[in-house]
Amino acid sequence: MTVPIRVPAVGESISEVFVGEWYVSEGDWVDVDENLVGLETDKATFDVPAPVAGVIQHIGKQAGDSADVGEVIAQLEEGPPPEGHPSGKAATGTSHASPQARSSVSGDDGVRVMPAARRELAQRNLRPEDVEATGPGGRLLKEDVQRHRSGGSHDDGPREERRTRMSPMRQTIARRLVEAQQTAALLTTFNECDMSQVKALRSRYQEEFTKKYGIKLGFMSFFVRAVVDALNEFPQVGAQIDGDELLHRNYCDIGVAIGAGKGLVVPVLRNAERLSLAEIELAIADFAERAQQNKIGLEELEGGTFTISNGGVYGSLLSTPIVNPPQSGVLGMHSIQDRPVAVGGDVVIRPMMYVALTYDHRVIDGREAVTFLRRIKQVIEDPARLFLEV
Repeated sequence: MTVPIRVPAVGESISEVFVGEWYVSEGDWVDVDENLVGLETDKATFDVPAPVAGVIQHIGKQAGDSADVGEVIAQLEEGPPPEGHPSGKAATGTSHASPQARSSVSGDDGVRVMPAARRELAQRNLRPEDVEATGPGGRLLKEDVQRHRSGGSHDDGPREERRTRMSPMRQTIARRLVEAQQTAALLTTFNECDMSQVKALRSRYQEEFTKKYGIKLGFMSFFVRAVVDALNEFPQVGAQIDGDELLHRNYCDIGVAIGAGKGLVVPVLRNAERLSLAEIELAIADFAERAQQNKIGLEELEGGTFTISNGGVYGSLLSTPIVNPPQSGVLGMHSIQDRPVAVGGDVVIRPMMYVALTYDHRVIDGREAVTFLRRIKQVIEDPARLFLEV
């Protein structure tokens, strides 16, 4: 029986998706619930699993194509794995694929070559066996060819240009960043934090913390708690413009920017004011893992009263983060570096981090922004304030 593979409903406001990478090719036998293709919306990416076991008969939408919710993008012929293939995967050239399909996905030595990778190979004058395949089931991906090329073992060839369609997520990121710049009166204020006390706490309690909670104590949980503390003292920083009114909330839903494979996502820690350091660390670790697997739900990306972005994980020393509309503020964390600072009249070396607060001047006055950031500095440099509430 032929089973259509359709684009699933992914949210009330989502009517169209972008087809990403196919993990299988025509003629492949797939098991039930095996991921077939990655789809992308303007907010998140997700995989489509096989509803039944069988052979992929036809792929109707290629990587880069758009598709409507409910549209058929592939056909799967339900049935058991071909004889002689107990792993559930038919070797290329012995499956139900047509000769045309086999020639499009196999190299001379039997390596499965994805269509995008085949184009890259042709452009670089490479053979499939020249490149290490790292894709699912030993497939050769475009990224494998590009990574091989960057190694410098082959001539780069002639100068060239190529165009790739922006994914819905990248288009949304671009649109929202431009929107923030054009519609908000953005201003950034800076300060720096001496991370000595936080580092000392982490060093002193890391082993016990990890043993008890199964997660390491990081820096982000301290900054989330510091932001909650500062928002409680300066609630205007968490306010948002709604028409000709300002919307205030008595809770702190903190967005945490996480770099996923296909773009930046900002899942939200709901009611962060109620979370312990361990709960924050566990939630962020879960977000990070699921972001790489494209398994963060759309509802987890919506809302938020304030955002924290940590460019320090990429080595950024100083930057000006952009507000995530309709929020009015975003905190930028950066790399920790040992620097000479003056303490009590002496020059000492301390682990220092620059922090930046970008805010919408329509909502937040400069005095509030500066004192908000200074409060974060006070809490980070003296974490006992979090527990003594002073």
